[in-house]
Parts: sequence; C-alpha cells; structure tokens
Amino acid sequence: MKKVIIIRYAEIHLKGKNRGFFEHVFSVNLERAMRGIRHELHRTSGRYLLVNFEEEKIEEICLRLQRVFGVHSYSVGLITGNSLDEMFAAAQEVSPSSGTFKIDTHRADKRYPLTSMQISAEIGGRLLSKRPNLKVDVHTPEHTVHLDVRENGTALAFGTFEKGAGGIPVGSSGKGLLLISGGIDSPVAGYMMAKRGMSVEFLHFHSYPYTNDSAKEKVKELAKLLSKYTLTGKLLTINVAHIQEEIHKKCAGELNVTLLRRFMFRLAQTIAEENGLQCLITGESLGQVASQTIEGMTSSNAVVSLPVLRPLVGFDKDEIISIAKKIGTFETSVLPFEDCCTVFLPEFPATRPKLAFIEEEEQKLDVPSLIMEALQTKEEFLI
Repeated sequence: MKKVIIIRYAEIHLKGKNRGFFEHVFSVNLERAMRGIRHELHRTSGRYLLVNFEEEKIEEICLRLQRVFGVHSYSVGLITGNSLDEMFAAAQEVSPSSGTFKIDTHRADKRYPLTSMQISAEIGGRLLSKRPNLKVDVHTPEHTVHLDVRENGTALAFGTFEKGAGGIPVGSSGKGLLLISGGIDSPVAGYMMAKRGMSVEFLHFHSYPYTNDSAKEKVKELAKLLSKYTLTGKLLTINVAHIQEEIHKKCAGELNVTLLRRFMFRLAQTIAEENGLQCLITGESLGQVASQTIEGMTSSNAVVSLPVLRPLVGFDKDEIISIAKKIGTFETSVLPFEDCCTVFLPEFPATRPKLAFIEEEEQKLDVPSLIMEALQTKEEFLI
C-alpha cells in the first residue's frame, strides 16, 4: 500500500477517434507541470496515476495539478492489492474516525467475485466494528470512502474529489499570439484560450521613453504568472512610440487609439506568421472602452487576415476581475504603471469611427516604413 494521486480528465473522453491524440498531449502537459519533482506517471483506463513521488512535496504537486487544463478532478489516496483485507486496510487509512459515512465502490474489474454493493457492505461492516463512533448514512453522509477496483489486480482508496482546472489540454487546439497590455483583461483572455487547448505566446507594445521600464517588468511578471497555465514562456516586446508620434502629428486626434490599434494588429500578424502562430488574441470586451465598439473592432480586423479571438467579448468587468483574482494576475495587473494606450490619449476618442474616414487619415502616414521601424525594436524574453 502506497500513496497515489488519481487524475481524471475532463472533455477528453468525448473525443472519439481523436482521443489518443488528446491523451498524449495531456500526459505531456502533466509531465511538464511536474518538472523538478521526482515522480512516475502511469496511464490507466480513463485516468492517470501519479506514484513514487516526493510525499513531502504533495502540496506543491496538488497546486500544480490545479493549473493543468484538462484535469477534471484529482484525489490523493492509496493504491493497494484488491483483496478484501488489503482494501479494508486502505479504507481505514482514508476514512474518518467519527461521523456519518458510506462506502462507494466502483468495480472496473467485472471479473471480481463480489459485486460493488457486496464490497461496500463488507468493508463498511468492518469499519463499523473497528470504529464505534462511525455511523452509516448512505443518503447524506458527512464522509465517503471511495474504493476503485481496477483490472490489474490493484485497488484505489480515497476520500475526496478535488476540482481541477477543466478544459482541454494546452497544445491540442492550435497556437495563438496574445496581445498582452499589462491591464486586467488581456491576461484573463490568454487564460481562457489556454483553457480551450490553445498554446499561447505573448506580445507587448510599449512606448519608451513615454513609458518606463517598470511597465515592461510588470508585463514580464504577468507573462510569468500566466505561463503556469499556458505552459509557455516566450514574451516579445515592440516599441510603438514613433508610430504614436506620427499619428499625433498628422492625423485627427480622436483617432489616435483607433489608428494605433490598426498598427498593433499589423505588427502582431507579422510576429504571429514569423512564429507559426495561427491567430491573434485580445482582451477586448464589447463596449468596455471607447475603442472596443463593434466599429472599433471592425477597424482593427480590417488590416489583418488572421482570425482575431476575443474570448472576453461578452464579459462584464466584474466577471473578468473575478477570474483575474482566481488565476493570480489581478494584483499585478492593477499596479500603477502606464501602458502605451495612455500616451497621446485624446480627450474625446472616437467610439464609432467610419472605416472610410480611418483609411483616409491613415493615408497621411507611411505605414510600411513605420511598421519596419517598429519591428527593428523587437525584443524577446524567455519567461
């Protein structure tokens, strides 16, 4: 009998003939999440077992498991032989000493000579004889002892199901580039896409010397926090200060943000194509700020051919903040460092700009040269 962590996956069982691919990606991600901790990972029918791990690091292991997309639930328990005596010994280890309880048995090995109900009755009776402060309640027990009789002559015993991150494994749904600003929304957008299986890399625009290096360091920290979920650690930065200066000098003031975002999207598409990424991801939420109207989004989309994913488009701010707090990015996101969108911010930005007017104003700029100059400022950081 030894300690084990039982890991159950979420949507993978729905994948039909593609299930093997998703299981492979899932197992790779589990191994990456456990990097640096001695362990063995075994796949059995519909679940994974983590065994021979460093038990003194069990809290760290569980914390890491909670961040792996594809995990539906996990349980810390025991693995033992499938004889009644061995299962009873394991049940004693995971059962309470008092209160109401029941035994819930799952019998994957249908050749086992006893039915699930018979096993539950036998183990439950033995527990009652050993622990007089226990009382059976099969309807609303305070505690449940779970027994899982496997096909290979082993059995699992555990007391609770711990909720996992859900979703599907990162790396099973393509690759995207997150435009990460340093605010609350964009890290949450990256998290949401990773939960749907997308590998996410990060691109940040800054306006040095109008913004300082503290803003860049803030984004590095956000990327580091996100990488615990996305399992990726590449951050690219590009300076767009010269673009903003040109827009401010030559174009209608109310279009400063709208025109800047069009440049950002062009640059992002170039970076995505250079790195084999298939889409852009933003933290935009419809109507949240002046540039996030349908007209503003249409203006940005018009300059790129890659899909633009906006996973937060229907979320309100409270919902986004709630997720940011859950994933640990909120406290960093609200640190008071300016991002590039606050530079040359017009007093009354256009909320419903006409595409024809935007394109007319943009003709005042040497777009290819500004793009080329911006790409020369690119920096890459491994998180």
